Amino acid sequence: MTIRFALLGAGRIGKVHARAVTSNPAAKLVAVADAMAQAAKDIAAQYGCEVRTIEQIASASDIDAVVICTPTDTHADLIETFSNAGKAIFCEKPIDLSVKRVRECLAVVDKNKTKLMVGFNRRFDPHFMAVRAAIDAGEIGEVEMVTIVSRDPAPPPVDYIKRSGGIFRDMTIHDFDMARYLLGEEIESVSAQGSVLVDKAIGAAGDYDSVSVMLSTATGKHATISNSRRASYGYDQRIEAHGSKGAVAAENQRAVSIEIANAKGYTRPPLLDFFMTRYIQAYANEIAAFIDALGGKRPAAPSGQDGLIALALADAAVKSAKEGRVVKVSEVLA
Repeated sequence: MTIRFALLGAGRIGKVHARAVTSNPAAKLVAVADAMAQAAKDIAAQYGCEVRTIEQIASASDIDAVVICTPTDTHADLIETFSNAGKAIFCEKPIDLSVKRVRECLAVVDKNKTKLMVGFNRRFDPHFMAVRAAIDAGEIGEVEMVTIVSRDPAPPPVDYIKRSGGIFRDMTIHDFDMARYLLGEEIESVSAQGSVLVDKAIGAAGDYDSVSVMLSTATGKHATISNSRRASYGYDQRIEAHGSKGAVAAENQRAVSIEIANAKGYTRPPLLDFFMTRYIQAYANEIAAFIDALGGKRPAAPSGQDGLIALALADAAVKSAKEGRVVKVSEVLA
């Protein structure tokens, strides 16, 4: 069975998903829609699909599923539109910047029994999946502590930050999901600190560019997250899980894994430059998992509920950083 897709949004992440869909033999990219006509035309020309409007895609009989890659403030409305139209939905994170709005959206999804998957791609990275597999196999015993480092090579434009919901909701949200994925328990409390150390314009926009977060579960397990909008040495993506019998870690990835030793010392090639190259396989695996979910081979996960919890953790981090205290997740989910 071939799943017939439409792509909503032909920007940077849309291009990543277009490649993932068209590289899967069980998928066909039928149509693309974007407010920027040329962006949609470029995708259509590259992959041999049609340019259509949102309305045309919603009513189309030749489309089974949509991939939503539009700006965040359109996600919830589009999910509801295509849920009501009977399409399966893959949506980039987050569903919305409001917990209340996400709950309203998920109620529509539940009512229609729509297959919805939220795009936390790092769960599908082969290296991070191997860490989870080692945990599941009992290689390190019971997980006790998780450390996550995620640093971008350079900050995004300030206009993006003003619309994104801030660093906790557009960047750390991936790490909140990864912490849950590795700890295997729900987070009970959040302690966060934020600073402006990279770009004063980010602070003027009301956000941080350098943050640290501590997450704790009811049993005392915890995860530490380090984020920065600037890493002069490349795209820094590392995780470690420490357990009762040992530890397992995933290192940074490079274009080639070599090490040169000479009179100057030991050197290795630079890190991959950003998410479009670092997570190519993760995006492909993610779309493959969505296709499997549509075929009944696995649940559609990460789910809408996973998206809701990750957003709640982000809201708790914002509140903690602003108020200088530990915040219970129940405070933002009440």
